[in-house]
Amino acid sequence: MNQTFDLNEALEQIKAGSKIDGKDGVLVPLIKQLTEAVLQAELESHLTSEINKNRKNGKSIKTMKSSVGEFELDVPRDRNGSYEPQIVKKHQTHMSDNIEQKILSLYALGNSYSQISEHIEEMYGMSFSKATISAVTDKVIPLLKEWQQRPLESVYPFVWLDAIHYKIKDNGRYISKAVYTVLGVGLNGKKEILGLYLSENEGANFWLQVLTDLNNRGVEDILIASIDGLKGFPEAINAIFPNTEIQLCIVHQIRNSIRYVASKNQKEFMKDLKLIYQAISKESAEEALVQLENKWGKKYPIVIQSWKNKWENLSAYFKYPEDIRRIIYTTNIIESIHRQFRKLTKTKGAFPNENSLLKLLYMGIQNANKKWTMPVRNWSLTISQLTIFFEGRLDNQLSI
Repeated sequence: MNQTFDLNEALEQIKAGSKIDGKDGVLVPLIKQLTEAVLQAELESHLTSEINKNRKNGKSIKTMKSSVGEFELDVPRDRNGSYEPQIVKKHQTHMSDNIEQKILSLYALGNSYSQISEHIEEMYGMSFSKATISAVTDKVIPLLKEWQQRPLESVYPFVWLDAIHYKIKDNGRYISKAVYTVLGVGLNGKKEILGLYLSENEGANFWLQVLTDLNNRGVEDILIASIDGLKGFPEAINAIFPNTEIQLCIVHQIRNSIRYVASKNQKEFMKDLKLIYQAISKESAEEALVQLENKWGKKYPIVIQSWKNKWENLSAYFKYPEDIRRIIYTTNIIESIHRQFRKLTKTKGAFPNENSLLKLLYMGIQNANKKWTMPVRNWSLTISQLTIFFEGRLDNQLSI
């Protein structure tokens, strides 16, 4: 026999310090009573409107989860089985989708399944297994697939490409796989992750597949691509986008160079190197490179040769004004995204499959997109300069 819930009694319990919601909260019986009252009213209305002879036929019991706690709900039935509850649908197990949204929000912030379970129990007074939480987060996978295949703009002024590595279970063992990230700035000046791709190793061959996918999804032209010094990378880009200008990341080049310089010489070497990459013009940078070779060439030939071999793509940014230089000379902008990825994944030592990693990164990207509402600094001036430097390639894209 159901016990009638008294509102005044509930108020007295709250005044006495009882919990309002959560496990053993005083509101749970009230939610149960009100829901059952609505169900009874729904059934009576249904019986009145039925042409065929029908009547009540007992109750069924289902466990419901709500924002204030878990309870057993008595659901009335009719003899003909034609009654369809509206306030609580037949297969509905909680009163609101808010709990699922909360799980997804916590997951998108990088919380582990255990942490999510603890948060949900504390907030709603109900426990969720890891399997249940995984099932909820798996609802993101179709959205991820759709996002991965979405059409892209035909032209991107700037694109950055880089990879980050994770341990993922494959055929019973954990192996390192590369997540390839492509970040673009559209004609509106706003940042956008164009795609995420997974492969066992980072290499120019797989980057070729990535660039082919971008092309298949609608990208016809990229003005400038900023990349690290991976061998064969520029050739892979130009195989798909032959008119794209390549800018090798200056920061990567400096890091790689300093690794081969003795610690006692690093401070002085960096001072001389700075005269190259901070030069006003390409000509003055080349003069500084000659001076660097004259001073350090015999001691560190491999470093000097690296700068000389890559100079065409390292020095591309010198031809542009400051605003464009600042955007393209380094891949730090995409490395900052990878730092955000690491924050999201820091509670995970490894991932049981590729989807478990990609759905987490995808949700992190959706959070980042909310912040990417403003265009790149001085974008109006930058796009005007690009129309001059890349004459004719933006004419059909910009309405002036």
